Amino acid sequence: MSDEPMRDLTHRQSIEVAASPEAVYDLVSDVTRTGEWSPVCRECWWDEGATGQVGDVFTGRNVLPDRTWETRCTVIAADRGRAFGWEVGDRYVRWVYSMEPIDGGTRLTEAWEFLPNGIAMFHDRYGSDAEAEIGKRIDLAHTGIPATLTAMKRIAESA
Repeated sequence: MSDEPMRDLTHRQSIEVAASPEAVYDLVSDVTRTGEWSPVCRECWWDEGATGQVGDVFTGRNVLPDRTWETRCTVIAADRGRAFGWEVGDRYVRWVYSMEPIDGGTRLTEAWEFLPNGIAMFHDRYGSDAEAEIGKRIDLAHTGIPATLTAMKRIAESA
């Protein structure tokens, strides 16, 4: 398995946004807007009948220079003004945005976790290249989260 320390399989970062927790939640939970802030996920759409509640499913289209792929995601947290999150595929990766009220707005935290099912899937799919591919995903999370938060802040504050 991996020589990477477990801490590398999780990452979180926060930013202060001059908007209410409810306004920030409304932005974050509108997955159809994800392409406006994500450096990798260019587009998302809800499966028919989904309204953004726990258990609802959406699909995301991810684009990197060397490949494009789609993932199905299941909402695991939908608490307006507090948290919105989902798991990718069969519990491969977890993404959660949490909102905390602060003076003048909201502390928005984005958290990412590469789950054991995801590690196993990468080993099945990539074989001897699995660790390199896992490393790429870790790097994408570490660079993508600050870029995403900065873009969300800009959008929320210009609304």
